[in-house]
Amino acid sequence: MLAVERRQVIFELLQETGSVTVTDLSRRFEVSEETIRRDLTKMESGGLLQKTYGGAFINAGMHREVPVSLREHTYVEGKNVIGALSAEIIRNGDTIFLDASTTAVHIAEQILDRKNLVVITNALKVVESLARAPSIKVICTGGTLRASSLTLVGKAAESAIAQYFADKAFICCDGVHRAHGVTDANEKEAEVRKQMMRQAASSILVVDATKFDKTSFVHMADFGGFDVMITDKEISSEWRAVLAEHDVECRTGT
Repeated sequence: MLAVERRQVIFELLQETGSVTVTDLSRRFEVSEETIRRDLTKMESGGLLQKTYGGAFINAGMHREVPVSLREHTYVEGKNVIGALSAEIIRNGDTIFLDASTTAVHIAEQILDRKNLVVITNALKVVESLARAPSIKVICTGGTLRASSLTLVGKAAESAIAQYFADKAFICCDGVHRAHGVTDANEKEAEVRKQMMRQAASSILVVDATKFDKTSFVHMADFGGFDVMITDKEISSEWRAVLAEHDVECRTGT
């Protein structure tokens, strides 16, 4: 098979599944992983996909979801900035909700030294990170496992969250749009996040720069539902005006 033909098949696979891995493609086409990486690099330069560590995904369509195995290797620098900024407002003795996002994992990694902290989460990746923190009490919701995201969702997860009250909820999303508000790609994940917001005294929207001016599948909240927004880069004056209109404090990286 010619390289151009292989790339066409890869693109068709991406359209069908939303994501691919280098290892699977190497086996499928019986070529080296380095050959597949070159294919993905060329396709990325043409705007056909987003390359990440170990694979690639196509981030098109409002209902497109990317597996956590790929998401955890994308926009890492920005998520690190958000994690550090979020940690600045988490105090010893707080009770917080961390949602099922890879950004939440970066927040968890920044608070391992906190004392008498209680973290309630539906994300197995967050639980794994916080297992190394002896002074943090971790409460994991029950619920139905979503294997692609390693999260727990559904009525059981929502009911578990409803039993607790927290000082702060850190909420991520798939898109923020000045007209459409805060949106998510998955309805069940959005319902869990909304329940966290209802149970928290303060809700903090954590969103990296790639999510701005985008709309995803399901509406999750209006900007007025948040007290603070944390992002990794400076935002435009138009966005500053929107947040000010809803009395949302904005904290950004440099």
